[in-house]
Amino acid sequence: MLFFSFWVLGIALIVVQTTLLQSLPLWLGRPDFVFILVAFTAYRFAWIPGIALVFTLGWIMDVVVGIHLGFYPLMCLLTFTALKFLTNKSPIKESTYQIPLVGLSYFLIQMFLYFAYSLTLPEELPEWSWGLTLQRTALLVAAAVPLFLLFSSLYESLQKRRLRAKPRRRRPRKTM
Repeated sequence: MLFFSFWVLGIALIVVQTTLLQSLPLWLGRPDFVFILVAFTAYRFAWIPGIALVFTLGWIMDVVVGIHLGFYPLMCLLTFTALKFLTNKSPIKESTYQIPLVGLSYFLIQMFLYFAYSLTLPEELPEWSWGLTLQRTALLVAAAVPLFLLFSSLYESLQKRRLRAKPRRRRPRKTM
């Protein structure tokens, strides 16, 4: 139920990101909601369901808007894996590092993808812009705060619902 709920949420975010946000002016910016969901998934889900969720959402996003197939799922899987390794059994309080790590990972993934594009498609590559990359990162961090609150409340309510749905075991009666 948890996996399916977040998968449907991811599909809804893809629809919003590829339709509604595209009508906004370019100077206003367009945060990557799917990337924020990938980061949240790395923090809260186990390895196998997390990888399955991240890969399917990355693949769908790549099919919907990807110019060069394969880069968006690669970005999602790299982000998930890196955040999962960095935060696994961390002694630091969770709320302290979540949002800054989202921003840092987005910035580093943008640099990595630019490098990968420069190796595979150097003729189609625009010039690197530090200002634009930092602006996109700041916008993503600002969008991550309310989305993390929303995702956390949904995750916790689904967890509580799942725990309540489990029937209690009955003790067998003693017969004499």
